[in-house]
Amino acid sequence: MNSDFPRIISLLRKERGISQKKAAADLGISQALLSHYEKGIRECGLEFLVKAADYYNVSCDYLLGRSPEPAGKTLSYDDIPEQDASGNRVAAGGMMAAFNKKLIVNSTNVLFSLIQKTGSNTIMKEASSYLMLAIYKMFRVVYAANPKNDQRFFTVPEITASGVSSAAMSVCESNALAAAKGIVIGDGDTAVETDDTLITTGALSEEYAGSASSLLNTIKNSEARIQMLSNPQQK
Repeated sequence: MNSDFPRIISLLRKERGISQKKAAADLGISQALLSHYEKGIRECGLEFLVKAADYYNVSCDYLLGRSPEPAGKTLSYDDIPEQDASGNRVAAGGMMAAFNKKLIVNSTNVLFSLIQKTGSNTIMKEASSYLMLAIYKMFRVVYAANPKNDQRFFTVPEITASGVSSAAMSVCESNALAAAKGIVIGDGDTAVETDDTLITTGALSEEYAGSASSLLNTIKNSEARIQMLSNPQQK
C-alpha cells in the first residue's frame, strides 16, 4: 500500500478548507470510505486516483508521492532559478554538485523569507546560527581531505569540533522551535501567528515561483534520507 497517498489527499483537502463530507460527495463516494482512504485503512483503485487528481488539480504522481511537484514534473538543472551572481555555467562533470547547490541556495532564500514573516528575531538568529554551523562542519570535512592542511587554521581542536558543533546545532534548533511554539526563552521573543505564516504547497508555488520547486525537492530528498535511516529494510 502506498503510504504517501493517504497523507497527501488528506493534506490537500485540509489546505483547501474542504470538509471530508463535501469532498466525499464531490468524489462520488461515502464519507466513511474517504476517511478510510485518508487514514490508509483501505487502498483506492485507479479510477478514484484519477478522479482525486482531477478534483484537486494535481498529478497522479504527486498524489502517490512520486513527485514533490503538484504538476508532477521532474525538476531539471535549467528549471531552477540561478541565484549565483556570477552566473557561471558548470562543466558536465560538476552538474550534480551545481544542481544540489542551486537547490540549497533557492531553498535557503525561501526559508529566510518565511522566517521574516514570523516576526521573530529569535528564530532568525537561531536559524542563521544553525545553518552557519552546518557550513562550518562541512568545511572542516573538506579541509580534512588533505592531510597537509594545517589544523591550526581553526581554534577548536578537530577531535572535539564535530560533536560540539552538532550539540550547538541542536540547541539552535530547540531555541528556534520554542519561539515558533510561543515559548519565550531568556530574552528571546516568539513567532507572531498571522495569515502570512500559513504555509501550503499552493501558496509556496504561487509566491516563490521556481524557488518553491527547489524547496519541495529538498524536503522530498531529505525525508527519503531520513526514512532510509529509520527503516533500513526499505533500502
